[in-house]
Amino acid sequence: MKRISRRNFLKVAGVGAAALGLAACGGSKSGSTATSGSASSAAGSSTGSVNTAGFTVQYGPNPETLDPSLNSAVDGANTIITIFEPLLLINENNEVVGGQAESWEASEDGLTWTFTMRDGLKWSDGTELNAKDFEYTMKRIADPAVAAPYGETVVGMIEGYQDAIGNPDKDGKQTTKPDLDKLNVKASEDGKTLTIKLAYPCSYFDKIVAFGTMSPVQKATIEKNGDAWATKPETYVCNGPYMITEWTPSERIVCKKNPNYKGGWDNSKIVTEQLTFLLLEDSAASYAAYTGGEALMIKDVPTEEIPSLKKSTDGGDFYVDPILGTYYLNMNLNKAPFNNVNVRKALSLAIDREYIANTIMQGTYSPAYNYVGPSIVDSGDGMFLDNAIAANGGSTYISKDYQANLAEAKKALAEAGYPDGKGFPTITYSTNDSGYHKAVAEYLQQVYKKELGINMKIDVVDWSSFTPQRRAGNYEMARNGWVMDYNDASNMIELFYSTNGNNDGKYNSKAFDSAINKSKVADSKAHFEALHEAEKIMSEDYACIPVAYYNDFWLQSPTLKGTWHSPYGYWYFQYAYVEG
Repeated sequence: MKRISRRNFLKVAGVGAAALGLAACGGSKSGSTATSGSASSAAGSSTGSVNTAGFTVQYGPNPETLDPSLNSAVDGANTIITIFEPLLLINENNEVVGGQAESWEASEDGLTWTFTMRDGLKWSDGTELNAKDFEYTMKRIADPAVAAPYGETVVGMIEGYQDAIGNPDKDGKQTTKPDLDKLNVKASEDGKTLTIKLAYPCSYFDKIVAFGTMSPVQKATIEKNGDAWATKPETYVCNGPYMITEWTPSERIVCKKNPNYKGGWDNSKIVTEQLTFLLLEDSAASYAAYTGGEALMIKDVPTEEIPSLKKSTDGGDFYVDPILGTYYLNMNLNKAPFNNVNVRKALSLAIDREYIANTIMQGTYSPAYNYVGPSIVDSGDGMFLDNAIAANGGSTYISKDYQANLAEAKKALAEAGYPDGKGFPTITYSTNDSGYHKAVAEYLQQVYKKELGINMKIDVVDWSSFTPQRRAGNYEMARNGWVMDYNDASNMIELFYSTNGNNDGKYNSKAFDSAINKSKVADSKAHFEALHEAEKIMSEDYACIPVAYYNDFWLQSPTLKGTWHSPYGYWYFQYAYVEG
């Protein structure tokens, strides 16, 4: 596997706000999430014999959903990028290229985007696909009844969005009847072009269009099958290079080449006939599948095995790479005692981030003292984190002095009315049992009891229930994380906007929302200044608890070639094959 340098990582991840090809970032099952654009040999460059029959990989459990409009987790997204294709793609070089659209252009003022479709596009069932399918999809994403988690993020800048969702008031209640036709997305009568008008310029709109959530869904199959359309192969109509032919929940998804595929990927490099995705939540089972030769790549590596694994640089097996994302903890701010800022401050500052990252996580992650981490671009040639530190007098928002933090945590808890934890209710921390998640939970349980006098129960939740439970607000405190969809700090900071579908902590701040609103401008300097203001507000409010910056780690056989791994947490298998 070819690796790129840190310098080149910054180049592909930062310049031009490069994006991923798909979605989902609302945290993976494993919490390990992405790399620096690592890529193995391109298909066709093998020096040995090539076995194109098929192979098996593992990168998560049974997905919560494979409906592109509804998915918000990296595990589901990794499958979606293989079986769907948006208007645009992010290729193996992290460049924006045509997908279902063969060309596109933006008006001089940045408000009107026009996409011209390829000729002869088809769904996997052989029926015609055109621009009208994308118009339907974007209006469906905006539909309040659908409740797409990414709705506001990906179509909120389109003209007419507020009318489309019913012009909600400050409390989120609709003041008018939603009118999806007001969303200014128009397909031509012949379905050849799609025109989108924005309410304000968005310099990275091409990256959003390349995002997996914007993959088209077929109106006919949804109207006929409802939500069940995305649960079984016979109704699962897609448009990517592969299609699902078998799906055994919590066991495997089998994909075969889509004979009707036409799009941005090079068909001559799509050589493997069958891909099998193992749906395993247990890392020990994943490791057994790898060591036994069943799986040629696994994402979920048992933490106890990591000390014995040698990091590879050029041919397998164990890889560790930086990615654009943050592992953090949510508190449900609608519930006491988390609605008290001093409580949130105490829970945050009592954590030894160096210990978590370097001991519990065995150096595979890096300690996080700001919410937005390294390698995220800013205006000019600067980096967002560096500029945030400079503006804060040379210090991170959370001090790196743990003993000083601990003293501040105890003081804050007393100011909240709970000196030494007296009278503080027992709290429940929700997590799923994989990777470091349970070990982090056990550390929190111990440190909160020892240092703050707080009792904490651990609720281990099955992955299929974990993210829906958290999104619904059915928790007190829970692990979370975000891997960026495109390299602009707005992608992470806007999660805490009061009406954002991924605002799992239910944070609601007028000052924060105002700063986000100010960031929605064409002027780059003003855009980033407003984002810095927003991050400062949420940091002072302790809207969440940053813990560590993500790296991704995985095992991959030297025989598996033609794959690549993006800075945004996705493995691409379109060009993959087995050598030998």
